[in-house]
Amino acid sequence: MKAKKSFGQHFLNRDAVAERIAASLTMAGTYGRVLEVGPGKGMLTKFLLQGIFHLKVVEADRDMVAYLQEHYPGLEKDIIAADFLKTPLDEVFEGAAFCLIGNFPYNISSQILFQMLKYKDLVPEMVGMFQKEMAARVVAEPGTKTYGAISVLVQAHYTGKYLFTVDKSCFSPPPKVQSAVIRLQRKTDAPWPCTETTFRKVVKQAFGQRRKMLRNALRPLLSDPAILDKPFFQQRPEQISVEGFKALAAELEPLLV
Repeated sequence: MKAKKSFGQHFLNRDAVAERIAASLTMAGTYGRVLEVGPGKGMLTKFLLQGIFHLKVVEADRDMVAYLQEHYPGLEKDIIAADFLKTPLDEVFEGAAFCLIGNFPYNISSQILFQMLKYKDLVPEMVGMFQKEMAARVVAEPGTKTYGAISVLVQAHYTGKYLFTVDKSCFSPPPKVQSAVIRLQRKTDAPWPCTETTFRKVVKQAFGQRRKMLRNALRPLLSDPAILDKPFFQQRPEQISVEGFKALAAELEPLLV
């Protein structure tokens, strides 16, 4: 089975790496359900099947679905032949919570994260392999060059940890970039000072022109820009923490156009 560029496929070829990824899930036993995205030829799947939880996999490539059915016959009823991005996750385990895992296609990695955020109430934990640069952005801290909108939007709901780097030689065919595995664990619910819609709008607007100070980047959002004269707005977006963005969004909410 050859990898297809159209699906962004790079097959992991190291058992030790796959086993380490599978072992990085810490909540699978607690919730008893795991969904693997893009299992391909099942390198990660075979280690997940050793776990004490209900495993389902979602695979868009029909050839890979046939491969999995042939080589993992016990999994056949739990193979979802579909595009993860179009899959209603609240129907996968009949509305029950589950952990998410996968060697994610790099060309849709940000979309996978947004799909997870859409169903965050159902996903307490995610372990995923991403392009190394993307992995670093997701877990980046304020004040760093890699800290951006994706960092803030994900960390508003999840605590992230960079687990380990995976060399390009561990894949067939090898990608042009290094890879990395991260873990995201959902934060305990706490009252928000603003709506999530406002929060997302402010964060995306701020980082849409990240080289500008907040007073210039946020001006188009406001009906009355007088508030931007405060010294706070002389900062750039990468200097603002997640909680800082929540507070900022709450302050600006009544002024949004």
